Amino acid sequence: MRHFIRRALQKINKLTMEQIQALLFSTAAEIDRLETVLDSLTEGILVCDTEHNLILVNKLAERFIPVSYEQENTPIWISVRNEEVADFLETTLINGDRVEEREFDIDVKGTQRLLSIGVLPLVRDHQVTGSLIYIEDITEKRGKEAKLRRAENLASLTTLAAGVAHEIKNPLGSLSIHIQLIQKALTANREMFINAHPAGQDHIGQKPMEYFNLLNKYIAVINEEIDRLNRIVVDFLFAVRPMNMEFREGDINNIIEELIKFVGYELEEAHIKYILELGENLPLVDVDERFMKQALLNLIKNAIAAMPQGGTFTIKTETQDAEIRISVSDTGIGIPEDNRLKIFEPYFTTKENGSGLGLTLVFKIIREHRGEITVKSREGEGTCFIITLPIPPKEQRLIAYGGDE
Repeated sequence: MRHFIRRALQKINKLTMEQIQALLFSTAAEIDRLETVLDSLTEGILVCDTEHNLILVNKLAERFIPVSYEQENTPIWISVRNEEVADFLETTLINGDRVEEREFDIDVKGTQRLLSIGVLPLVRDHQVTGSLIYIEDITEKRGKEAKLRRAENLASLTTLAAGVAHEIKNPLGSLSIHIQLIQKALTANREMFINAHPAGQDHIGQKPMEYFNLLNKYIAVINEEIDRLNRIVVDFLFAVRPMNMEFREGDINNIIEELIKFVGYELEEAHIKYILELGENLPLVDVDERFMKQALLNLIKNAIAAMPQGGTFTIKTETQDAEIRISVSDTGIGIPEDNRLKIFEPYFTTKENGSGLGLTLVFKIIREHRGEITVKSREGEGTCFIITLPIPPKEQRLIAYGGDE
Protein backbone atom coordinates (compact mmCIF):
# COMPACT_ATOMS: atom_id res chain seq x y z
CA MET A 1 0.00 0.00 0.00
CA ARG A 2 2.79 2.45 0.86
CA HIS A 3 4.50 1.76 -2.49
CA PHE A 4 1.21 2.41 -4.26
CA ILE A 5 0.75 5.72 -2.46
CA ARG A 6 4.33 6.73 -3.21
CA ARG A 7 3.90 5.99 -6.94
CA ALA A 8 0.59 7.82 -7.01
CA LEU A 9 2.12 10.91 -5.41
CA GLN A 10 4.77 10.97 -8.14
CA LYS A 11 1.98 11.26 -10.73
CA ILE A 12 -0.34 13.53 -8.72
CA ASN A 13 -0.34 16.26 -11.40
CA LYS A 14 -1.92 13.80 -13.83
CA LEU A 15 -4.60 12.51 -11.45
CA THR A 16 -8.24 13.46 -11.62
CA MET A 17 -10.14 14.84 -8.62
CA GLU A 18 -11.76 11.46 -8.05
CA GLN A 19 -8.36 9.73 -8.12
CA ILE A 20 -6.89 12.26 -5.69
CA GLN A 21 -9.87 11.73 -3.36
CA ALA A 22 -9.38 7.95 -3.53
CA LEU A 23 -5.67 8.44 -2.82
CA LEU A 24 -6.48 10.51 0.28
CA PHE A 25 -8.90 7.86 1.54
CA SER A 26 -6.23 5.18 0.99
CA THR A 27 -3.65 7.29 2.80
CA ALA A 28 -6.00 7.88 5.77
CA ALA A 29 -6.77 4.17 5.93
CA GLU A 30 -3.05 3.36 5.94
CA ILE A 31 -2.42 5.86 8.73
CA ASP A 32 -5.32 4.43 10.78
CA ARG A 33 -3.92 0.93 10.29
CA LEU A 34 -0.46 1.98 11.45
CA GLU A 35 -1.90 3.79 14.48
CA THR A 36 -3.93 0.69 15.37
CA VAL A 37 -0.77 -1.43 15.18
CA LEU A 38 1.13 1.02 17.39
CA ASP A 39 -1.67 1.19 19.96
CA SER A 40 -1.88 -2.62 20.04
CA LEU A 41 1.77 -3.07 20.95
CA THR A 42 2.65 -4.22 24.47
CA GLU A 43 5.43 -1.62 24.58
CA GLY A 44 5.23 2.14 24.72
CA ILE A 45 6.58 3.85 21.60
CA LEU A 46 7.60 7.50 21.16
CA VAL A 47 9.18 8.91 17.99
CA CYS A 48 11.16 12.15 17.73
CA ASP A 49 12.45 14.06 14.74
CA THR A 50 16.06 15.16 14.29
CA GLU A 51 15.39 18.17 16.54
CA HIS A 52 14.15 15.84 19.29
CA ASN A 53 10.57 17.07 18.97
CA LEU A 54 7.89 14.48 19.73
CA ILE A 55 6.03 13.57 16.55
CA LEU A 56 4.42 10.25 17.40
CA VAL A 57 3.36 8.47 20.59
CA ASN A 58 1.18 5.41 21.18
CA LYS A 59 -1.41 5.02 23.94
CA LEU A 60 0.69 2.77 26.17
CA ALA A 61 3.58 5.26 26.20
CA GLU A 62 1.18 8.03 27.24
CA ARG A 63 -0.07 5.81 30.05
CA PHE A 64 3.47 5.08 31.28
CA ILE A 65 4.92 8.60 31.07
CA PRO A 66 2.28 11.27 30.37
CA VAL A 67 3.38 14.04 28.01
CA SER A 68 2.02 17.54 27.50
CA TYR A 69 1.37 19.09 24.08
CA GLU A 70 1.10 22.70 25.20
CA GLN A 71 3.74 23.91 22.72
CA GLU A 72 4.67 22.67 19.27
CA ASN A 73 8.29 22.12 18.24
CA THR A 74 9.32 21.51 21.84
CA PRO A 75 12.04 18.98 22.77
CA ILE A 76 10.57 15.82 24.24
CA TRP A 77 12.28 16.24 27.63
CA ILE A 78 10.25 19.40 28.18
CA SER A 79 7.00 17.62 27.28
CA VAL A 80 7.62 14.60 29.56
CA ARG A 81 6.15 15.19 33.02
CA ASN A 82 8.42 12.81 34.91
CA GLU A 83 11.58 14.72 35.88
CA GLU A 84 13.86 11.68 36.16
CA VAL A 85 12.85 10.33 32.73
CA ALA A 86 13.07 13.82 31.21
CA ASP A 87 16.66 14.26 32.44
CA PHE A 88 17.60 10.84 31.04
CA LEU A 89 16.09 11.61 27.62
CA GLU A 90 17.71 15.03 27.43
CA THR A 91 21.20 13.68 28.20
CA THR A 92 20.84 10.66 25.92
CA LEU A 93 19.37 12.47 22.90
CA ILE A 94 21.70 15.46 23.04
CA ASN A 95 24.74 13.17 23.26
CA GLY A 96 23.40 10.96 20.51
CA ASP A 97 23.78 7.88 22.71
CA ARG A 98 22.20 4.49 22.09
CA VAL A 99 20.70 3.06 25.30
CA GLU A 100 19.02 -0.33 25.11
CA GLU A 101 17.77 -0.55 28.69
CA ARG A 102 17.54 1.86 31.60
CA GLU A 103 15.24 1.03 34.52
CA PHE A 104 13.00 3.57 36.27
CA ASP A 105 10.65 3.14 39.22
CA ILE A 106 7.62 5.22 38.22
CA ASP A 107 4.19 5.90 39.70
CA VAL A 108 1.69 4.92 36.98
CA LYS A 109 -1.78 6.08 38.00
CA GLY A 110 -1.13 5.43 41.69
CA THR A 111 0.73 2.12 41.20
CA GLN A 112 4.49 1.70 41.39
CA ARG A 113 5.79 0.12 38.19
CA LEU A 114 9.30 -0.76 37.08
CA LEU A 115 9.82 0.48 33.52
CA SER A 116 12.65 -0.24 31.10
CA ILE A 117 13.32 2.63 28.67
CA GLY A 118 15.52 2.41 25.59
CA VAL A 119 16.60 4.98 22.99
CA LEU A 120 17.57 4.03 19.42
CA PRO A 121 18.33 6.14 16.34
CA LEU A 122 15.91 6.00 13.41
CA VAL A 123 17.97 5.40 10.28
CA ARG A 124 16.80 5.62 6.67
CA ASP A 125 19.10 5.47 3.63
CA HIS A 126 22.11 5.62 5.96
CA GLN A 127 20.85 8.88 7.46
CA VAL A 128 19.60 9.46 11.02
CA THR A 129 16.05 10.75 10.66
CA GLY A 130 15.13 10.89 14.33
CA SER A 131 14.97 8.78 17.48
CA LEU A 132 12.84 5.88 18.69
CA ILE A 133 12.08 5.62 22.41
CA TYR A 134 10.53 2.36 23.59
CA ILE A 135 9.16 1.58 27.05
CA GLU A 136 8.54 -1.86 28.55
CA ASP A 137 6.81 -2.64 31.85
CA ILE A 138 9.13 -5.18 33.51
CA THR A 139 7.50 -5.17 36.97
CA GLU A 140 6.16 -8.72 36.71
CA LYS A 141 9.30 -9.94 34.95
CA ARG A 142 11.58 -8.71 37.72
CA GLY A 143 9.14 -9.99 40.33
CA LYS A 144 9.22 -13.50 38.81
CA GLU A 145 13.02 -13.38 38.67
CA ALA A 146 13.15 -12.41 42.34
CA LYS A 147 10.73 -15.21 43.28
CA LEU A 148 12.83 -17.71 41.34
CA ARG A 149 15.99 -16.55 43.12
CA ARG A 150 14.26 -16.85 46.48
CA ALA A 151 13.06 -20.37 45.66
CA GLU A 152 16.56 -21.39 44.55
CA ASN A 153 18.13 -19.88 47.66
CA LEU A 154 15.66 -21.65 49.94
CA ALA A 155 16.37 -24.94 48.17
CA SER A 156 20.13 -24.54 48.63
CA LEU A 157 19.62 -23.56 52.26
CA THR A 158 17.61 -26.72 52.86
CA THR A 159 20.45 -28.84 51.50
CA LEU A 160 22.98 -27.20 53.82
CA ALA A 161 20.74 -26.90 56.86
CA ALA A 162 21.43 -30.16 58.70
CA GLY A 163 25.21 -30.03 58.43
CA VAL A 164 25.56 -26.34 59.26
CA ALA A 165 23.14 -26.56 62.19
CA HIS A 166 25.00 -29.43 63.85
CA GLU A 167 28.43 -27.93 63.15
CA ILE A 168 27.48 -24.64 64.82
CA LYS A 169 24.80 -25.47 67.38
CA ASN A 170 26.69 -28.27 69.13
CA PRO A 171 29.86 -26.22 69.81
CA LEU A 172 27.68 -23.31 70.97
CA GLY A 173 26.03 -25.57 73.52
CA SER A 174 29.42 -26.78 74.72
CA LEU A 175 30.74 -23.22 74.99
CA SER A 176 27.69 -22.14 76.99
CA ILE A 177 28.10 -25.02 79.47
CA HIS A 178 31.80 -24.34 80.02
CA ILE A 179 31.21 -20.61 80.48
CA GLN A 180 28.70 -21.47 83.22
CA LEU A 181 31.32 -23.72 84.88
CA ILE A 182 33.85 -20.88 84.74
CA GLN A 183 31.33 -18.52 86.36
CA LYS A 184 30.68 -21.05 89.15
CA ALA A 185 34.40 -21.47 89.72
CA LEU A 186 34.92 -17.71 89.92
CA THR A 187 32.06 -17.33 92.38
CA ALA A 188 33.40 -20.16 94.55
CA ASN A 189 36.95 -18.78 94.58
CA ARG A 190 36.18 -15.08 94.90
CA GLU A 191 36.25 -15.03 98.71
CA MET A 192 39.47 -17.09 98.78
CA PHE A 193 41.10 -14.69 96.29
CA ILE A 194 40.09 -11.63 98.32
CA ASN A 195 41.46 -13.17 101.53
CA ALA A 196 44.75 -13.95 99.76
CA HIS A 197 45.23 -10.24 99.00
CA PRO A 198 44.80 -8.47 102.33
CA ALA A 199 46.59 -5.38 100.98
CA GLY A 200 43.66 -4.78 98.69
CA GLN A 201 45.50 -5.27 95.39
CA ASP A 202 46.60 -8.27 93.33
CA HIS A 203 49.71 -8.78 91.25
CA ILE A 204 48.42 -6.62 88.37
CA GLY A 205 47.63 -3.65 90.57
CA GLN A 206 43.83 -4.01 90.72
CA LYS A 207 41.59 -4.31 93.74
CA PRO A 208 40.11 -7.82 94.09
CA MET A 209 36.49 -6.72 93.46
CA GLU A 210 37.50 -4.68 90.41
CA TYR A 211 39.32 -7.71 89.07
CA PHE A 212 36.26 -9.96 89.44
CA ASN A 213 33.93 -7.29 88.03
CA LEU A 214 36.16 -7.06 84.95
CA LEU A 215 36.10 -10.85 84.50
CA ASN A 216 32.31 -10.88 84.87
CA LYS A 217 32.07 -8.15 82.22
CA TYR A 218 34.13 -10.18 79.75
CA ILE A 219 32.09 -13.31 80.45
CA ALA A 220 28.82 -11.38 79.96
CA VAL A 221 30.00 -10.30 76.49
CA ILE A 222 30.82 -13.92 75.61
CA ASN A 223 27.39 -15.08 76.82
CA GLU A 224 25.67 -12.36 74.81
CA GLU A 225 27.50 -13.38 71.63
CA ILE A 226 26.73 -17.07 72.22
CA ASP A 227 23.03 -16.20 72.61
CA ARG A 228 23.11 -14.10 69.42
CA LEU A 229 24.73 -16.92 67.42
CA ASN A 230 22.25 -19.39 68.84
CA ARG A 231 19.32 -17.19 67.76
CA ILE A 232 20.77 -17.02 64.24
CA VAL A 233 21.04 -20.82 64.12
CA VAL A 234 17.47 -21.22 65.40
CA ASP A 235 16.18 -18.77 62.76
CA PHE A 236 18.20 -20.59 60.14
CA LEU A 237 16.66 -23.93 61.06
CA PHE A 238 13.20 -22.38 61.14
CA ALA A 239 13.77 -20.96 57.65
CA VAL A 240 14.84 -24.20 56.02
CA ARG A 241 12.97 -26.96 57.80
CA PRO A 242 9.61 -28.06 56.40
CA MET A 243 6.85 -26.38 58.37
CA ASN A 244 4.31 -28.69 59.96
CA MET A 245 1.28 -26.53 59.33
CA GLU A 246 -1.93 -27.28 61.20
CA PHE A 247 -4.59 -25.52 59.16
CA ARG A 248 -7.91 -24.67 60.71
CA GLU A 249 -10.64 -22.25 59.75
CA GLY A 250 -9.69 -18.95 61.29
CA ASP A 251 -10.70 -15.30 61.41
CA ILE A 252 -7.83 -13.08 60.21
CA ASN A 253 -9.29 -10.08 62.05
CA ASN A 254 -9.24 -11.96 65.38
CA ILE A 255 -5.63 -13.01 64.80
CA ILE A 256 -4.63 -9.39 64.13
CA GLU A 257 -6.50 -8.03 67.15
CA GLU A 258 -4.87 -10.60 69.48
CA LEU A 259 -1.44 -9.78 68.07
CA ILE A 260 -1.93 -6.02 68.48
CA LYS A 261 -2.83 -6.56 72.14
CA PHE A 262 0.43 -8.47 72.52
CA VAL A 263 2.61 -5.72 70.95
CA GLY A 264 0.52 -2.72 71.99
CA TYR A 265 2.83 -1.73 74.84
CA GLU A 266 5.90 -1.98 72.62
CA LEU A 267 4.27 0.25 70.00
CA GLU A 268 3.34 2.77 72.68
CA GLU A 269 6.89 2.82 74.07
CA ALA A 270 8.20 3.47 70.53
CA HIS A 271 5.75 6.42 70.15
CA ILE A 272 3.98 4.63 67.31
CA LYS A 273 0.26 5.11 66.76
CA TYR A 274 -1.48 2.05 65.34
CA ILE A 275 -4.60 2.06 63.18
CA LEU A 276 -6.74 -1.00 62.47
CA GLU A 277 -8.98 -0.86 59.40
CA LEU A 278 -10.46 -4.36 59.56
CA GLY A 279 -13.04 -5.27 56.95
CA GLU A 280 -16.43 -6.42 58.21
CA ASN A 281 -17.71 -9.97 57.70
CA LEU A 282 -14.45 -11.31 56.31
CA PRO A 283 -14.79 -14.95 55.23
CA LEU A 284 -12.90 -17.58 57.22
CA VAL A 285 -9.66 -18.89 55.75
CA ASP A 286 -7.53 -21.98 56.30
CA VAL A 287 -4.75 -20.75 58.54
CA ASP A 288 -2.17 -21.89 61.09
CA GLU A 289 -2.57 -19.19 63.71
CA ARG A 290 0.89 -19.73 65.26
CA PHE A 291 2.77 -19.22 62.03
CA MET A 292 0.51 -16.43 60.75
CA LYS A 293 1.03 -14.51 63.98
CA GLN A 294 4.79 -15.06 63.60
CA ALA A 295 4.71 -13.64 60.05
CA LEU A 296 2.68 -10.58 61.05
CA LEU A 297 4.83 -10.08 64.15
CA ASN A 298 7.97 -9.99 62.00
CA LEU A 299 6.38 -7.31 59.81
CA ILE A 300 5.41 -5.30 62.90
CA LYS A 301 8.97 -5.57 64.28
CA ASN A 302 10.30 -4.30 60.95
CA ALA A 303 7.87 -1.39 61.05
CA ILE A 304 9.00 -0.45 64.56
CA ALA A 305 12.64 -0.53 63.45
CA ALA A 306 11.77 1.65 60.44
CA MET A 307 10.25 4.37 62.66
CA PRO A 308 12.94 5.21 65.26
CA GLN A 309 11.34 8.60 65.91
CA GLY A 310 7.81 7.23 66.06
CA GLY A 311 5.09 7.32 63.43
CA THR A 312 1.91 5.57 62.33
CA PHE A 313 1.41 1.86 61.77
CA THR A 314 -1.68 0.61 59.92
CA ILE A 315 -3.14 -2.85 59.32
CA LYS A 316 -6.00 -3.07 56.85
CA THR A 317 -8.01 -6.13 55.81
CA GLU A 318 -10.51 -6.47 52.96
CA THR A 319 -11.96 -8.97 50.53
CA GLN A 320 -10.99 -8.73 46.86
CA ASP A 321 -12.42 -11.24 44.39
CA ALA A 322 -11.49 -14.70 45.73
CA GLU A 323 -8.84 -13.44 48.17
CA ILE A 324 -8.39 -11.76 51.50
CA ARG A 325 -5.99 -8.85 51.30
CA ILE A 326 -3.95 -7.77 54.35
CA SER A 327 -2.05 -4.47 54.10
CA VAL A 328 0.63 -3.78 56.72
CA SER A 329 2.00 -0.25 56.30
CA ASP A 330 4.18 2.22 58.19
CA THR A 331 5.35 5.82 57.82
CA GLY A 332 9.01 4.91 58.30
CA ILE A 333 12.23 5.43 56.39
CA GLY A 334 11.18 3.28 53.42
CA ILE A 335 13.21 0.79 51.40
CA PRO A 336 15.72 1.93 48.74
CA GLU A 337 14.74 0.97 45.21
CA ASP A 338 17.80 -1.28 44.78
CA ASN A 339 16.81 -3.35 47.83
CA ARG A 340 13.11 -3.96 47.14
CA LEU A 341 13.63 -7.10 45.07
CA LYS A 342 16.14 -8.51 47.58
CA ILE A 343 14.36 -8.11 50.90
CA PHE A 344 12.86 -11.63 50.92
CA GLU A 345 16.18 -13.27 50.08
CA PRO A 346 17.94 -15.21 52.88
CA TYR A 347 20.63 -13.27 54.77
CA PHE A 348 19.86 -9.95 53.09
CA THR A 349 19.70 -7.30 55.80
CA THR A 350 20.45 -3.63 56.31
CA LYS A 351 20.35 -3.90 60.09
CA GLU A 352 23.61 -3.94 62.02
CA ASN A 353 22.63 -6.99 64.08
CA GLY A 354 20.03 -8.49 61.75
CA SER A 355 20.14 -12.13 60.71
CA GLY A 356 18.59 -11.45 57.30
CA LEU A 357 16.06 -14.24 57.84
CA GLY A 358 13.05 -12.37 59.24
CA LEU A 359 11.40 -11.55 55.91
CA THR A 360 12.51 -14.88 54.46
CA LEU A 361 10.42 -16.55 57.19
CA VAL A 362 7.48 -14.26 56.41
CA PHE A 363 7.73 -15.15 52.71
CA LYS A 364 7.88 -18.87 53.50
CA ILE A 365 4.93 -18.79 55.91
CA ILE A 366 2.72 -16.92 53.45
CA ARG A 367 3.64 -19.31 50.62
CA GLU A 368 2.84 -22.28 52.90
CA HIS A 369 -0.63 -20.70 53.21
CA ARG A 370 -0.81 -20.66 49.37
CA GLY A 371 -0.70 -16.88 49.51
CA GLU A 372 1.44 -14.11 48.04
CA ILE A 373 3.30 -11.17 49.58
CA THR A 374 4.46 -8.03 47.78
CA VAL A 375 5.95 -4.74 48.91
CA LYS A 376 5.52 -1.09 47.95
CA SER A 377 7.85 1.51 49.37
CA ARG A 378 9.18 5.03 48.94
CA GLU A 379 12.28 6.28 50.69
CA GLY A 380 11.37 8.78 53.39
CA GLU A 381 7.64 8.03 53.11
CA GLY A 382 7.12 4.48 54.34
CA THR A 383 6.54 0.88 53.35
CA CYS A 384 3.48 -1.28 52.72
CA PHE A 385 3.52 -5.08 52.68
CA ILE A 386 0.49 -6.63 50.97
CA ILE A 387 -0.49 -10.22 51.78
CA THR A 388 -3.14 -12.05 49.80
CA LEU A 389 -4.65 -15.31 51.05
CA PRO A 390 -7.04 -17.52 49.04
CA ILE A 391 -10.59 -17.84 50.26
CA PRO A 392 -11.73 -21.50 50.45
CA PRO A 393 -14.22 -22.46 47.69
CA LYS A 394 -17.07 -23.03 50.14
CA GLU A 395 -16.60 -19.52 51.58
CA GLN A 396 -16.58 -18.15 48.03
CA ARG A 397 -19.93 -19.81 47.41
CA LEU A 398 -21.33 -18.27 50.61
CA ILE A 399 -20.17 -14.82 49.52
CA ALA A 400 -21.73 -15.31 46.07
CA TYR A 401 -24.97 -16.53 47.62
CA GLY A 402 -25.13 -13.55 49.97
CA GLY A 403 -24.41 -11.22 47.05
CA ASP A 404 -27.33 -12.61 45.05
CA GLU A 405 -29.66 -11.83 47.92
